[in-house]
Amino acid sequence: MKFQLPGLVAAPFTPFRADGEIAFEVIGRQARTLAANGVIGAFVCGTTGEGASMTGEERRRVMEAWVAARPAGLKIIAHVGHTSAGEAGALARHAQEIGADAIATVAPSFFKPPGQPELVGWCAQVAAGAPKLPFFYYHIPSMTSVTLPAAAFLAEAKSKIPTLAGIKFTYEDLEDYQAARKLGGDDYQVLFGRDEILLTGLQAGATGAVGSTYNYAAPLYIRIMKAFAAGDLETAKREQAKSRAFIDIMNRFGGQPAGKAIMKLVGLDCGPVRLPMRALTAAQEAALRAELLAIGFFDYASKVAA
Repeated sequence: MKFQLPGLVAAPFTPFRADGEIAFEVIGRQARTLAANGVIGAFVCGTTGEGASMTGEERRRVMEAWVAARPAGLKIIAHVGHTSAGEAGALARHAQEIGADAIATVAPSFFKPPGQPELVGWCAQVAAGAPKLPFFYYHIPSMTSVTLPAAAFLAEAKSKIPTLAGIKFTYEDLEDYQAARKLGGDDYQVLFGRDEILLTGLQAGATGAVGSTYNYAAPLYIRIMKAFAAGDLETAKREQAKSRAFIDIMNRFGGQPAGKAIMKLVGLDCGPVRLPMRALTAAQEAALRAELLAIGFFDYASKVAA
């Protein structure tokens, strides 16, 4: 099923209140901010959205809020991954019923598939829950520990998952990425998922990318993509270096919890992370802000919509 996402797709944070409940009222502003900064889609309830830390009912309600709040042109990709194919399929069915544009799932990460036939078979069950929606396999070995090659998945899944649209590839094996990209051709999109090396992905043939830092630094990445398309590699490299600099800082402050703190620093507070992750303290937030200021991060951060 051909379905293209030619540009930046943000993986939005799920906004929580201090007591851990979902702050649904924030989602509309998140959606407007993405659209206003040139982002073309939202990959909802994935890793950045802490979908694995939410109940099924919470995930349904968050998805409904995103579909209801989306500005014209913003595509909603529902991440329905779960350790249970039945529950993932039910989330997929719900996504189709409420009008999401596509679905995606990670590999099951407790009982792991021993080979491609099992992985493809499991994904086929999930995809069958939403037979009218494009389906993406979300390849992220750092979280699932499932390292089966994405290219081999695509080769087998093409004939077994009628709604297959492609792969969200979040891994450092660029040879596998290039192999999947070549195999997919113009029929299947292999979305690139490492923000800090987006330029490398573009050079490997990426036409679309999904990432968490597109929530608050989309203008920087759009400049990278435009410079690359224009053949201005020096500008693209210079802008990519800015990305690596602030991501290095973010990672030193804890990765995802620091990313959520950055949302607050740019003016769109999405609250704390849920356990087992730990939110930054006020002192850590202040130190993070100081380091970001020192590298000029706020000069190219996204402008928050009203």
